[in-house]
Parts: sequence; structure tokens; C-alpha cells
Amino acid sequence: MLVTGARVASPPMTYTLAIVVAVAQVTSRIRRITLEVGDPAALRLRPEGDAAVGVYFDPAPFDPDRSDPMSPNPGRNYTVRRHLVDGARERIDLDVLVHCHGIGSTWAATTTVGATVGLDHARSWYQPGVADWQLLVADLSGLPAAARIVEQLPAGASVTALVEVLDDDDLDYLPVRPGVTVIPTVGTGNGRGPSRLAELVRTWPHPDGAGYCWFGGEAAESRAVRKHFRGLGWTVDQLDVTGYWRSGSEVWDAKFARSGDEAVAAYSRALADGKGAKVAAEEFDEALERAGL
Repeated sequence: MLVTGARVASPPMTYTLAIVVAVAQVTSRIRRITLEVGDPAALRLRPEGDAAVGVYFDPAPFDPDRSDPMSPNPGRNYTVRRHLVDGARERIDLDVLVHCHGIGSTWAATTTVGATVGLDHARSWYQPGVADWQLLVADLSGLPAAARIVEQLPAGASVTALVEVLDDDDLDYLPVRPGVTVIPTVGTGNGRGPSRLAELVRTWPHPDGAGYCWFGGEAAESRAVRKHFRGLGWTVDQLDVTGYWRSGSEVWDAKFARSGDEAVAAYSRALADGKGAKVAAEEFDEALERAGL
């Protein structure tokens, strides 16, 4: 499943409006959009570090007086970098990677205080359980989630973060915490060239004991990382590996439209058989690979 900056479907009937109350440039590539949430109870934001929400840039379909409230509505998913509660009021910070193209990037670069968006699809994945150590893997798209996860770590947690950025100053975005070792690769992936994240995961000498891996980055790399750990005998509960975006998405989308039905069917069958969302996602990915996707 794609998350950060990925397309999201038209909203179902649980949603809320939100108003832009602040805009700030956090780094040369990341713009922070602060939203005041209209109906926090409807949105039900998750507390986990990689909590995400669907953002719909055209709020018109959320108007209950419209005759076609379910009409197509472009949207993207973004990590909730901070969730601030002040009595009945709730605000969220979305740290959006601004790049050369894309509807979400354009929104982040041009939105102003007072603008309105729709929010829906609040969710999260990060569940390390009682792991002895954690591996966080992220490119720039996953950096906001990785940063929030690091901020929320309990004292004494043993964590290594493998991060792929474009320049050294991108690393300043990550908070510094005792027990967290950051291993960067600079100038690769992130739409500039092939990603090295899966390679770094395969060659990283992991510690003894029960491990846990969280991944937020390019979709093909997420598949390779999941296959690596499953090949080592890891269970699905030790992995939360999510594709946040896809390189060559326009070509991929066209091919998926022609030959992706079996993958969707495989996902649905797995859920119907009670295998759970993680196994269903794995079987979806395997079906995609068989289809050359």
C-alpha cells in the first residue's frame, strides 16, 4: 500500500474539514502545513509515530448539500508529524516534501492560511511490540514518520535508522536521541537515481535477539526489504514495511490498470480467509511481482 504523497480514493462518509492555520519552511525541501481539525472525533487520529491521514485538496465534495458528495476528489496521504490537543481544539502538522511535480507538492508550496481541505483515512502501522532492537528505514518521504517515531521512543530503546537523503543538511531534520544510531546514504534514491535502501538493509549486520523493522520509502524497495527479512525467517509481526511512493508511477499505474486485477483478488481472498492485513498485503505484493509489476 502506498502512503505518503500517494493517491487516495474519494472519501467515504466519515471525514472532517480542516483549515490551514500556519505554513512554515522547515528545511529546504520540507514545508510544514498546520491544520486545525474541524471534527477530531470523526477523524480518530492514531497515536503511533507513523500516523497518517488522507488530505483532499478540494473540500467541495465534503459539502453535505452537494448532490454528488462522492464525486472524484484528488487527495494524498501524509504523516501527522505533530498532533496538538488544546481542550476541544486539535491541530496537526503535516511535513510535506516539496519536489518538482505532483498535486500534493503543489498544494504544499502554494497553500495559504485560511485555505480548507478535507481529511480522512486516519491510520498507522508502527507496532514494534517487545523487540530487543529496531531498524527504521526511510527515504525523504518517510523522514517525517521516522522523526516522530524517534521522538516517541521509550527510554533505553535500541534503534538504528538507515536513511536515504539527497544532501547532508537533510539529516538535520531528524531529532537526536540517546540509543539511536543514524546511518545515512546521501545523494541516492528520492527520484534522483536508484535507491540503495534495500542494499543497505541486506548488508547491515543486525544484532542478536528479536528484531523489528519499520520501512517508509519507495515501493519497490519496500518489497525487497520485506522479502529479505521473510527469507531470514522473520514473522509478519516483526515487520511494518510500507511503500510511500513509487518510482515511475505513471507507467506502473497504466500497467496495473491492465493486469492488476489478480493482485486485487489475491488481497481480497487473503482478507476473506482471515489471514489479516499484513499477510494480505504480502500476497498482494507477490501477485504484483508475478504480473511483472
